[in-house]
Amino acid sequence: MNCPDQPGIIAVITDFITVNGGNIMYLDQYVDKANGIFYMRVEWDLDGFIIPKEKISDYFNTLYAKRYELMYSLKFSSQKQRMAIFVSKMSHCLYDILARVVAGEWDVEVPVIISNHPDMEKVARQFGIRYEVFHITKDNKEQMEAAEMALLRELNVDFIVLARYMQVLSSDFISHYPHHIINIHHSFLPAFVGAKPYHAAYDRGVKLIGATSHYVTTDLDAGPIIEQDITRITHKDTIDDLVKKGRDLEKIVLSRAVEKHIQRKILTYNNKTVVFS
Repeated sequence: MNCPDQPGIIAVITDFITVNGGNIMYLDQYVDKANGIFYMRVEWDLDGFIIPKEKISDYFNTLYAKRYELMYSLKFSSQKQRMAIFVSKMSHCLYDILARVVAGEWDVEVPVIISNHPDMEKVARQFGIRYEVFHITKDNKEQMEAAEMALLRELNVDFIVLARYMQVLSSDFISHYPHHIINIHHSFLPAFVGAKPYHAAYDRGVKLIGATSHYVTTDLDAGPIIEQDITRITHKDTIDDLVKKGRDLEKIVLSRAVEKHIQRKILTYNNKTVVFS
């Protein structure tokens, strides 16, 4: 939740939970003093909670949200999220994500992998996941995206991960999944744009390379940043070394971002994120 910062807001929220028989399991909060905004995330056990599950939002909205100008979302841990993966021809992020899912690291389901190429179908078969190819061109983009969205609705997909998916999504597509499409890219943008950023970075003699994961917005590669990381580079590193280190970072950074989203620990506000521990 977030709202204008004001005295006593933590007490108000925790009182709502405890008075109604809830047991608080987790609480984290942050105050953006520059903008006067209060952020909080709280989990509580519903065993013994006297307000019916389906009525909690109505009660909270009536008693507190309107009064304190609170923007909030209410989620239940019993509702397992469904994640669609979009991929093109590169497999490193896809393999990392699926390995974590199979290992039981994430409480998530993957009903489908969608691609604009058939290359990664063999990976989907290895993990027993449905694979759908949509051959997108500039002439059929609107039609293909409509078909993709119809499939996502049919499969009750909650959010999307772009695991090195090399297509720009339309603003209409993005509008159906606000802050629910996670992307990964190298951190050379905008300094090293183009098809071969690692080559450009090598030619420039960089000492650091990185990766950035963010939510997708209509501003290309400019959505709220979720996770970033870097690794050092020396004059001894070849272009192949940069590519390898960069892909390793992409896997790690994307998986960290996806995990935080699955845990519902990301709050977006004014194109920035508050990522709770």
